[in-house]
Amino acid sequence: MKWWTLIVVLAFAGVVLLAENDLPERGDNAAPANQHVSPYYVEHAFHETHTPNMVTAVLADYRGYDTLGETTVIFTAGIACLLILRRDRREEDEDEDDHEKSS
Repeated sequence: MKWWTLIVVLAFAGVVLLAENDLPERGDNAAPANQHVSPYYVEHAFHETHTPNMVTAVLADYRGYDTLGETTVIFTAGIACLLILRRDRREEDEDEDDHEKSS
């Protein structure tokens, strides 16, 4: 079973490396995001959102649902971690109590 996991991970890494070659260079002015999306936000952000901070305008107004989704995922993961850690601690306490009672 471990070999299959290694093969899947290596295949995924190969796909990621191949896909990375098709990405534009960082800061490339000819990239599609810099040609269409960014200029629109720069030109219209203040007038459409009435928010003086452009980053806040993009995150809260234009991409509000996306930001809410990301926050929900992070919150859910944090709660799941807390519940898992609490459960383990309770099981250890119960095991110690059972051990003390049997002694």
